[in-house]
Parts: sequence; structure tokens; C-alpha cells
Amino acid sequence: MSLTYEDRRMTILNQLEMEGKVQVHQLSEMLAVSTETVRRDLDRLEKEGKLRKVYGGAVKMRLELVEPPFLKRAQMMKAEKAAIGKLAASLIRDGETIMMDNGTTTIEIMPYLKDRTNITLITHSVPILNLAMETFRGRIIFVGGEVNMEFQAAAGSLTDQMLDQFKVNKAFISVGGISLTDGITDFHLAEALVSRKMIQRAEESILVTDHTKFGMSTFARVSKLEEISMVITDSGCSKEWIDAIETLGIEVLISD
Repeated sequence: MSLTYEDRRMTILNQLEMEGKVQVHQLSEMLAVSTETVRRDLDRLEKEGKLRKVYGGAVKMRLELVEPPFLKRAQMMKAEKAAIGKLAASLIRDGETIMMDNGTTTIEIMPYLKDRTNITLITHSVPILNLAMETFRGRIIFVGGEVNMEFQAAAGSLTDQMLDQFKVNKAFISVGGISLTDGITDFHLAEALVSRKMIQRAEESILVTDHTKFGMSTFARVSKLEEISMVITDSGCSKEWIDAIETLGIEVLISD
């Protein structure tokens, strides 16, 4: 019995959610239909605004082709990010040294560290530095270099050299997108390189991200998913994604 369009539609969208992209020939074999049928389905889904056709297949629609400014992003999914930040902060033990990259989710960890005095924070993020100087009572190390005014963080060779001087307990990493195919990605190459270095210099690398980033791929690759120790996200994350990440041996924590 052949699959209906609705059945094929669900399969295509599920595959797109997990992989970030689909290929016509792969779908043809999976659905046991002709490539012409798959192409018609992709045409229809593109008209529905569910995907964007590319040569040989389709990719997931991106809500943002470029990253919004930091202050605008800070207001997006704010409650979810705050809950993720609270859960992430609870994992930090006294005496630990942590790194935070430049993100509107990582910055939400800071309010829950304000009374912690025996923690060392290393960051290249100007917004996180500013907030830490106002509220944090532990030790602060700012990883300098050339400050990019667009995304308000230091990056480049000097930043990379400074990060090489440290070995830390935990690195908290933000994300532009998460895909089983492309791994962890960011909008900016310079920021992706800093996040990658932090992962390399940490005993544990913890990804902090709201559910909207799953199934997305952005410009610059940070790392493979397997290089992450843990993912902290919100309850909007689908069971399929949780299962897929845990299958890779990565622990997943869901915030309240």
C-alpha cells in the first residue's frame, strides 16, 4: 500500500527536523516512490513555507538568515533561557573554573552565580563581562583581543592564544544551530572558533540552548555533537531530538 501525501509529508518534515536537509534520491528510496513524486512533494512543501528547495533536495527554512543583534536576541525565548541558565548554574561546584562563550543563553547563567565567591569565570563576551562586574563576587578573567563591535566580544588570534593558557572544569557553549549532519554551528566564524577552542580547553563542554535551535544549521561549524558532554535545553525540545542526542552518549537535561 502506497503512502499518502500526508504520510510522506510527515516523514519528509521529520527527516528535515533531524538532519537539517533532505535529498531526493534518499527520500525516494525511504518512501518507495519515484523521484518525480518526491520533487512534487518538495514543491508543495516549499509553497507551504516548510522548506526551501536546493539542487538535489531541500533544506530547512531558517527563521533568520543573519543573526539578530545581541539585545534583540536577549528578548527572544527569554523565560526558557532563564530556566536553562538556572539549571546550568546549579551544576557549577565551588572551586571550579568555568568558561562562557558569547551568547544570550550563557549570559542567563550569571544571575544565579551572584552569591558564589569561590568560582573563576573566563569569558571573551563583553555583555557577560559587564554583568559579572556588577553582580559576580568570584574571580573574573577577560580573554582579550580585538573586540568585534557587531557581536560585542573579543575574537581572533590574540583571543585564541589566551585561551590556550587555561584548562578549565566546564565550558558553557551557546549555539546558532544544532544538526545531526552538521553538528553545532554558529552565525560567525570568529565566534565559532572561540567556542571550539573553549570546548578543547574544558574537561566538560555543556551546550546551553533553547529548543528553536534544533534542526538548524548556520554558517560556521563549532564542533561535532559528539564533542559535547551535555546539552541543557527547555521542555519544548522534542522526544526525537532527546533520543537522538542521548544515543550519541550525550546527557540531556531539561529545564523547568
